[in-house]
Amino acid sequence: MIFSSIEHARDNDLSAERFAKALAFLAREDLAALEPGRHEIDGDEVFANVQELVTVPAGEKNYEAHRRYADIHYVVSGTELICVAPVGECEPVGEFSEADDFGLFTPGDREASAVLRAGDLVVTPPCDAHKPGCCPEGADPAPLRKICVKVLVD
Repeated sequence: MIFSSIEHARDNDLSAERFAKALAFLAREDLAALEPGRHEIDGDEVFANVQELVTVPAGEKNYEAHRRYADIHYVVSGTELICVAPVGECEPVGEFSEADDFGLFTPGDREASAVLRAGDLVVTPPCDAHKPGCCPEGADPAPLRKICVKVLVD
């Protein structure tokens, strides 16, 4: 699932070389055994962050967005609700950190969400604010193991 507008569609080419490297990494059979933390794929152009966390209700988090990287959110085990909204329609919460390529936002009036299970992925390009690590509505917080592959798009 890519949530985007036609204006940004060309920025979301999954056949590009960097995305191909990211998807090849996610096709590995040893993902469950990887240690949490950063894993190099292609320097700062493509890298993976292995995360182990407990999901939280969506109402307890802000959206986040990036300007230089697209995120590929891949669930190894557990269930994750991820919400997306057009970043251009969101309001910033504080200053955007260029150094960290990270900013927090509250959504406008358009939001979408998807429930991911083991083996599922969602791509959030820079035009999408996203709220990962949430538990599905009506579900209790639960352990989640996921990999967020960062793909440089600028």
